[in-house]
Amino acid sequence: MAGLVTKETDRSVDKFIQNIESASKQADSYQLLALIQEVTGLTPKVWGNDQVADFLIGFGNYRYQRKQGKEFYEWFHVGFAARKSKMTLYLNYDVSQEEELLQQLGRCKWGRGCLYLGSFKNLDMEVLRKLIEKCDIPDGNS
Repeated sequence: MAGLVTKETDRSVDKFIQNIESASKQADSYQLLALIQEVTGLTPKVWGNDQVADFLIGFGNYRYQRKQGKEFYEWFHVGFAARKSKMTLYLNYDVSQEEELLQQLGRCKWGRGCLYLGSFKNLDMEVLRKLIEKCDIPDGNS
């Protein structure tokens, strides 16, 4: 196994967001950026891979080992990507277990560790804050 291709980079978070084509996705990105920083206290970093031109913003990092794997990987605690149709919010827990909060959040879809967010006008941002607060972030992690 070659390992993960998505890695923390030194790219500018602000320049990354400014290069998002959709003005509404830029605004949503800045809103998520501020919310996640406020909740976690972590520094945002651009994560990605130049070879596949797929980048996202991640907060903090930790090492983990896949089940039955011999390699360790680095990943972020919480992050997001401005995809063409939706914003994808990555959380480091099984968000599908939070059915009550998900029902209160507003129009969205979810997977095990992701929320697929449409228009932020249709979301309850306080509920989104509560979901982000549930991320497991150890003290002293950057």
